[in-house]
Amino acid sequence: MNAMPRFHLIDPSRDPWRRADPHDPAPAPRAGLLLRAEQWRAVRAHWPAELPVGVLWPNDQPLDALRRDLPRLELVALNFPIWTDGRAYSQARLLRARHGFGGQIRAVGDILADQVLQLWRCGFDAAELRPGQSAAVAQQALRWFAAFAQPDVRHLRVSGRP
Repeated sequence: MNAMPRFHLIDPSRDPWRRADPHDPAPAPRAGLLLRAEQWRAVRAHWPAELPVGVLWPNDQPLDALRRDLPRLELVALNFPIWTDGRAYSQARLLRARHGFGGQIRAVGDILADQVLQLWRCGFDAAELRPGQSAAVAQQALRWFAAFAQPDVRHLRVSGRP
């Protein structure tokens, strides 16, 4: 079996990142705050550089609007409003491969346990599973395959090829 990739399953009750009140258009700066895209736009000009901040980015907005802020962010959470909507996979791949984002990319929303391997291959390193999903099954899913026929964001060469 393949070695287990480094992937974090997030328990929201134990997560040090706290989502800002969605009704607060410009939350006061504090460490470990996860802001909605519109909240980040409202506060980014005066957000203290030393305070860790994350952004919950919708899957229907282009990453170009976030690109210049990436060096300031420790976390980008990408939303899956429904598990069959795969736009966030492309966003994660672009964040890692094109934009060189080195912070945490987290999948949030309607995340199923059997999606975690594909999430990891596209650049995610964490996920909040939807309620009722098994963390044990998700951890097993990370080891389902020992090799892949196509490259991913973490392995730019196809297994067995130069």
